[in-house]
Amino acid sequence: MMPVLLLLLAPGTASAHASSQNVRLSAAGPAPEFALSDQDGSPLALASLRGKVVVVTFIYTRCNQDCPLVTERMASLRAPLGADFDSRVHFVSISVDPQFDTPAVLREYAKAHGVNVPGWSFLTGSPPVVEEVERAYGARGKPHGRSGRVEHLFVTSLIDRQGNLRVRYLGAGFKPKELLQDVQALLGE
Repeated sequence: MMPVLLLLLAPGTASAHASSQNVRLSAAGPAPEFALSDQDGSPLALASLRGKVVVVTFIYTRCNQDCPLVTERMASLRAPLGADFDSRVHFVSISVDPQFDTPAVLREYAKAHGVNVPGWSFLTGSPPVVEEVERAYGARGKPHGRSGRVEHLFVTSLIDRQGNLRVRYLGAGFKPKELLQDVQALLGE
């Protein structure tokens, strides 16, 4: 299946990427709240990240195709973000396979991908709570029997420092450079 990239913006947005034309990204409204457990078993709520630009995506650790690609693309942004990563920008990867992806499994996944760092949280929770978050962000996952495979819609959401949803990238094919430009535009506001 070919990955699809669709950038969803609020009505009236003049440009897909603010920094390309110095146009401000419009807010689509408040980002859906969540409260889950991170890779260390500690609680993390979106509200606790206010004041930071937050990039939220959905993955699962048994995926051997698009999820590692999305993780790699996001990881490639750590260096260009420099000191802003963690202090002003936070990445969140939410598992769509919460029955398998325990905090310990997520911790190993992060370590295996070289991203077990402050500023990036891998989250899980009870299946009903995770399903509610998936639904709110449009990333509903569907397990496929005992294979361990989970079909899900790839959605990466960009949330500003006030907690507003600003951009949604649909599909695993987003370009890191464009995401970086959008994050930097929000940091500049």
